[in-house]
Amino acid sequence: MKILVVDRDRLTSQMIRTKLEGAGHTVIEEAVKNNAIELIGQNDIDAVFFDPAPLTNARPIVLGIRRSVSTYTYVCMMSHNLTQKEAADMGANDLLAKPVDAEQLVLKSENAKRMVALVNRIGDESEDFPSAGGVIAKSAFNQLFLSAIDRADRYGERSYIVFIEMSNYEDIKAMDGAYAAEYAVSKMAQYLVRLRRQSDIIAQTGPGEYALLLQRPQQDNEPTEAASRFAASLSEFDDIVSGGSTPVEITVSLLDIPVCNQLFKRSLMHQPQQVQSAT
Repeated sequence: MKILVVDRDRLTSQMIRTKLEGAGHTVIEEAVKNNAIELIGQNDIDAVFFDPAPLTNARPIVLGIRRSVSTYTYVCMMSHNLTQKEAADMGANDLLAKPVDAEQLVLKSENAKRMVALVNRIGDESEDFPSAGGVIAKSAFNQLFLSAIDRADRYGERSYIVFIEMSNYEDIKAMDGAYAAEYAVSKMAQYLVRLRRQSDIIAQTGPGEYALLLQRPQQDNEPTEAASRFAASLSEFDDIVSGGSTPVEITVSLLDIPVCNQLFKRSLMHQPQQVQSAT
């Protein structure tokens, strides 16, 4: 990623640059906040880490960042005294506490990379997956996703996405053929539609991937429980096998929006039917 670091503290800025460049990122430093807005528009910045001090309200800075780019830019505030909620209310994706902890810095940069990649992938219009059998189209899901991002930016509202992915879809396709791969995906989709609650919206977001958007959960543990419920149910669904010789691997993961922290991940393996019958 290309990352802009905005901080009047040169020592902190240089430490962040050294750490992020060591992780493979390109880093630009800027001490003046007003100059940062111009730099963002000129350099296709993916993520901005900035200390809003001495400003008491950094909302105008965040708005300036959002308006200066045509693509999505991840914004992480850095502060000695701001809370996560205060940063979210001002439109930031995340907060990095100061003094900066190196491990937390790497974690926040990974979240930023994941979020930027997710926005690009879900918004990629070169390949859509039409609605069918209770599953909405990827393009329709993208509109819901963008709406969730907008509400996070405006109101600090957090949403969650549960991804259910046939992780080895391409391996099944290569080893057992396209029909076997599509058969396994179809079985998984049918089961997910039956498994979901009536209020759940499921979309196909990849050749072997489905996504469930959870908006305004009533309780903090609700998204994690939903992801765990899907994983537990899928682990018992033996009919998902492709009929070929390749096992079917399913990964269930949970991301929060707009932070894009991975809150849950579990991989499941379904063996081919002929292997199961022999045991």
